[in-house]
Amino acid sequence: MSDCSCTSSSRPVHSVKELEPLAGVFKALGHPVRLMIVEMLLDGERCVCELQKDSGRDMSTVSSHLNVLKNSRIVSCEQRGKMCIIPCAAPASAACCRVCRKARR
Repeated sequence: MSDCSCTSSSRPVHSVKELEPLAGVFKALGHPVRLMIVEMLLDGERCVCELQKDSGRDMSTVSSHLNVLKNSRIVSCEQRGKMCIIPCAAPASAACCRVCRKARR
């Protein structure tokens, strides 16, 4: 028996299992370098070499972070000749970044 006197007892809208993919997105966005990459993509797609140059990080570091973002379906990769172009595959993730940035102000 519970001693809770609350009259409103609602069940969660989603189960933990249903929320795991969303938690994965937040986990992927939980690193400053990955957030920086997503922010760089807010204005449009970029070549991996541009992301590397503009972030000031090693190519291996950028590639590693891009893999995390790709696995979470936040970004995708489009091969164009020898260039790998990265568009933001999940505009909602970008919007989430904007909202969080505003909330911190």
